[in-house]
Amino acid sequence: EIKQLSNGVTGALKIGASYTIGEYILPFVVADVAAHYPKVEIETSVANTEEIIKAVQDRHLDIAFVEGEVNCSDLSVHSMMEDEIILVVPNQHPLAKLPIVTSEHLQDQVWILRECGSGTRAFSDKLIKEWGIKVRKPYIFGSGQAVKQAVTAGLGIALVSRWIVRKELQAKELKSIRIKGKRLNRSFYLIRPRDQEMTEAMEVFTQQLFALESSSGKKRTKKGTEM
Repeated sequence: EIKQLSNGVTGALKIGASYTIGEYILPFVVADVAAHYPKVEIETSVANTEEIIKAVQDRHLDIAFVEGEVNCSDLSVHSMMEDEIILVVPNQHPLAKLPIVTSEHLQDQVWILRECGSGTRAFSDKLIKEWGIKVRKPYIFGSGQAVKQAVTAGLGIALVSRWIVRKELQAKELKSIRIKGKRLNRSFYLIRPRDQEMTEAMEVFTQQLFALESSSGKKRTKKGTEM
């Protein structure tokens, strides 16, 4: 602890993240680590959940942060923070006029989906199957950024992490619609090889993640109180 306070932590750290986390959360965590522990060398890799899990298993990455469920006996898996999945539609879409929708409203729609192997795709596929939704036509894109741009352009509707559309919702470039009786949450997971010991660099990275989780939780509580 004294060594950490004196910025004495050193070492190299290879961090992996799935796309939603890697594009919208990881840069802030890395910036915090760099500010507090400038002697830690950091290399990041961003890919879909399946690819990141495989890279950790092959020891190409020391630690990773993913959004999909992880069921691997050779990995240590810890739930770190909660993510909200929301339905987004183009502003000109007929559903945009409704304050709330049911699964019936989602029948026979054009859906914008992530590629297979994505945690978000797995989540969407599971819900579409559970709700018995008939998809008129799917369009597949390889990143959350591309999915939200496709929705904004009017191509179709999508289930996405609130993290990736916060600015677009504020700018009213697309619309979020509530689904009746549904609040869609999932967990983000921190993973590493089960038999790998935590280095100082890994410990400070994990600490910054916990700090971000605590900060996010306070913001959600405050927002909920105001409502």
